[in-house]
Amino acid sequence: MLMACVLAPCLPAAPLGARAYLIGTTVPDFANKCDVRVDITGDREMLFVTHLLTLHVPYDKVSTLEYGQHVAGRYLEAIVFSPLFLLSKSRKHFLTVFYTDANGRQQAVVLQVNKGDVRALLPELEAKTGRRVEYTDDEARRGRG
Repeated sequence: MLMACVLAPCLPAAPLGARAYLIGTTVPDFANKCDVRVDITGDREMLFVTHLLTLHVPYDKVSTLEYGQHVAGRYLEAIVFSPLFLLSKSRKHFLTVFYTDANGRQQAVVLQVNKGDVRALLPELEAKTGRRVEYTDDEARRGRG
């Protein structure tokens, strides 16, 4: 226990924000199909941070937040590993952020958000943007992550 307290200041801090995978975006020159960190710690804007670029989106420019889930059976795992996998489902969590850019054009960012991050991300985005999350299906509305 004492060793953990001594070593804690030496360990690097984990990056802030939710981990996600950028499925696509309408923003020109912004990478698609890559890992992204959604940083909502700022008071005025959220950041989408990739390994190359950072996209700044002011909270007051967000027009819509859309959340949905894709649920699929685990058939391959059941065949390869165990029939018990048939009892479980794989869920993917998707968030789409629609906003107006500095030139007045509508833009969109589509993310697949990690399961462990989506529950904290949705209410925080609602609070900071003043927009309610729109759910694409009943399963997403019930689960909220």
